[in-house]
Amino acid sequence: MFGAIDWPRPWYETVGAAAALLAPGAGSEIEKFNARAAALDLCNHRGLPLRFVPQSALPEGTAYEEFIGATGCVPTRDNLHDFFNALVWLSFPRIKRQLNALQAAQIARDGVGKSRGPARDAATLFDENAALLVVRDSAAGHALADALRQHQWRAAFVEQRASWGPEAQVWLFGHALMEKLVVPYKAITAHTRVVVAGDDYFALDHAGRRAWLDERVAQELAQQGLTTACFTPLPVLGVPDWWPGQDETFYADATVFRPKRGTVAN
Repeated sequence: MFGAIDWPRPWYETVGAAAALLAPGAGSEIEKFNARAAALDLCNHRGLPLRFVPQSALPEGTAYEEFIGATGCVPTRDNLHDFFNALVWLSFPRIKRQLNALQAAQIARDGVGKSRGPARDAATLFDENAALLVVRDSAAGHALADALRQHQWRAAFVEQRASWGPEAQVWLFGHALMEKLVVPYKAITAHTRVVVAGDDYFALDHAGRRAWLDERVAQELAQQGLTTACFTPLPVLGVPDWWPGQDETFYADATVFRPKRGTVAN
């Protein structure tokens, strides 16, 4: 199952380092995740050590997010979905911790009902399907972010193609999104949060950028909370050089690169 992951694909760069650091050889995936979590001294928002446990450890009638918040234990099944979830915990522990804090707080306040509530809905979208788009605090960076927010796909991906890399970088976060990309198809779309960064971020190496992003976004979530309005769509295979054949015809596919409501495609 895990052999189906094509690690050199650019969308797995986010969690590739965490996967490479898992202990090789015998032992279950849960044991490997826990060894790495212990090495990183990970904990939940209540300061409890973070550990991965079998799904059977989740008591019947207890919400998944509530259980993590109360115990520090992350129920984990032997499948790709939960494999990627664990890798994201090992890659962006501060963001994951803050998302769980938001979810657990709403459950404590409102209980577990038919409706998740706005904060829990947004946190679930973030957790499952988010991408983080870091743009430089420059004219080019802001222009690219604005084009994406307005669904001006040609402007973002064709006219401003040279900005991707020097002025903008995509980090996948959602574990369900990563699972979908094991068998990629053109319509896969992320709920994307734009993060503005200065030149100091772009001067860091890969590990330094990831740590910077983990701290910055977790801090923003703690200070500002989260709603679904925080996201803008990003068809991930449209990111320059993430897929072959990205010509004018590729981006003209209005079934994937849809115009914003009330506008016409560009």
